[in-house]
Amino acid sequence: MGKQAVLSVDQVNKQFVLHTQNGAVLDVLRGVSLSVHGGEIAALCGPSGAGKSSLLKAVYGTYRIGGGRILVRHKGGTCDVAVAPPRQISALRRDTIGYVSQFLRVIPRVPAIDIVADPAIEQGMKPDAARARATELLTRLRIPDNLLHLSPLTFSGGEQQRVNIARAMAAPRPLMLFDEPTASLDPQNRATVLDMIADLRKSGTAILGIFHDPADRRTLAARDIDMAASNREEPAHA
Repeated sequence: MGKQAVLSVDQVNKQFVLHTQNGAVLDVLRGVSLSVHGGEIAALCGPSGAGKSSLLKAVYGTYRIGGGRILVRHKGGTCDVAVAPPRQISALRRDTIGYVSQFLRVIPRVPAIDIVADPAIEQGMKPDAARARATELLTRLRIPDNLLHLSPLTFSGGEQQRVNIARAMAAPRPLMLFDEPTASLDPQNRATVLDMIADLRKSGTAILGIFHDPADRRTLAARDIDMAASNREEPAHA
């Protein structure tokens, strides 16, 4: 691909200090490098503990890294997430990087429809239009009408995950991160979510995700990235 990558991860290192285990140091990312272009799905593969979720959190700015660069195309320029201040991280999350985690974290008593509409409103969509978009997405994901105005904290795990996905899809960004988005879904909703992710790819979105099921990766025509191979034996210097 000749065009500039939407995401470039360059020699990224990340350590955790285990204070409850006499300060033991755990290297979770060691010299990881990869890139993702618009209209491409890259799937992080490897065993548990290979650093897949840690890398997604580093790209999103939740984890600070110990060395390397995480370059994201942002508003006509390039931003290094590794050194970006909190205000710039907030702007990246609003406009450029979307993240679907395995768990829905919401404010109690806020209705599902408002949770889904909020990112679109933050991007400038009028509230009525954002709620209409939220209703459309939640309906597509088979959330019953009688649940739209209830807090998703009362929902089942699968329903919460679908709200989580709808929230991300309500205001898709140029770079979307997915951490096992279909893990708690039944086959019908799983197929719907894969269709929605494929639509994002067709629209030119760059997607980096964890999709444990090889069939899901084949359906998405994803490029596999072996995290066990990407993580080098010795930490790279920044």
